[in-house]
Amino acid sequence: MPASYDLIIIGAGASGMMAAIVAARGGQRVLVLEKLSRCGAKLQATCGGRCNLTNRLDNKTLMERFGKQGRFMERALERFDAEALTQFFRELGVETHAPDGFHVFPVSHKSETILRAMEEEMARLGVTVHTGESVAKILVGDTAVAGVQTAGGTYLSRRVLIATGGRGYPQLGSEGDGYGLAEALGHTTAPLYPAMMPLRTAETWVADCRADTLPRVTLRVDLKKHRRLHATGDLIFTKNGIRGPVVLDFSREITPLLSRYETVPILAQLTGGKNEEEIRRHLKEARETNPQHTTLSLLMTLLPESVSRALCGLAGADPSLAFGKLSGRVRDHLIRLLVATPLSIIGHDGFAKAMITRGGIHLKEVDPKTLESKKIKGLYFAGEVLDLDGPCGGYNLQWAFASGVLAGEGV
Repeated sequence: MPASYDLIIIGAGASGMMAAIVAARGGQRVLVLEKLSRCGAKLQATCGGRCNLTNRLDNKTLMERFGKQGRFMERALERFDAEALTQFFRELGVETHAPDGFHVFPVSHKSETILRAMEEEMARLGVTVHTGESVAKILVGDTAVAGVQTAGGTYLSRRVLIATGGRGYPQLGSEGDGYGLAEALGHTTAPLYPAMMPLRTAETWVADCRADTLPRVTLRVDLKKHRRLHATGDLIFTKNGIRGPVVLDFSREITPLLSRYETVPILAQLTGGKNEEEIRRHLKEARETNPQHTTLSLLMTLLPESVSRALCGLAGADPSLAFGKLSGRVRDHLIRLLVATPLSIIGHDGFAKAMITRGGIHLKEVDPKTLESKKIKGLYFAGEVLDLDGPCGGYNLQWAFASGVLAGEGV
């Protein structure tokens, strides 16, 4: 006789473990099935292992950062917002703080602290956890969930939660299994794109600028229909492109465009948002302060040397000459580059290096009040498997935890 449970959870990530804890606290007999040999592999790697749990934004603003799909999160965030999240971990003995006033981390700055606390709470509540066991099929009887089938056997339950994550970083267990399980039951999936990842450029000069991080850089798509797409943050050049917080955010918008265009042109504002008039005034004042400035040293009052040299090369300016000795055309070109440096995005490393997935199970097929399927009774979803993704900075983990709570209560 197959073992029977009140709830079977597929995936032991942030949302799956949270749902298990909430359901078990409500008296449910819970089974968690995780394909990897350990729980929370992706959670453990979050933010370089530091685990940026959430942030200090109010719910309305946080939802807006997820784009037009964000309103779907309203009920989950009402039930479990950032304050509730920090209180939850405090009750488990994990203190949190926001050292920069915005990003919330465990005081230890170790994701292992979060994972250990959740695992210990699941054990205390009697949650059954099977690692190294992958679900091959969700069983259905009379239009309602009946259980799951794995290589190890069959488990019965009238409620199954898919919390398998997306496709990013497959080595951490995110191989998109949940999409196939849901599609086999009649659900549909919005197109999937890798997101939160470095981008490759056609320009090779970026390789000469790898030593420096540029703060408060704004990136904007330079395509007529998509010029509203932009992001601001720190930028780092690489041997074949760009990375850094601003690129992680911006890649969510770029990867879908790369599926339509061979190249996505963007403009980078490298000088902290200064417009042309402000740059001209700054350069004039710098020359008056030090008349011995060369073009290179003058640009270095705004940018690191490596980037200043690269822009001189793009403008055809001799870096050793005084700025005033350059032709008017070259000076104007330099100033335009300081306002908007063109870059051509030509590729990325795919899901193998993507921290999150853009796309997922269509939200119109899921009840936002409970996260239960509108197609199959007893089927639930939580976390990244749904068509919701936010920028870096604690947004996606907040959604994972909040959706886990809502789904765990929904059963």
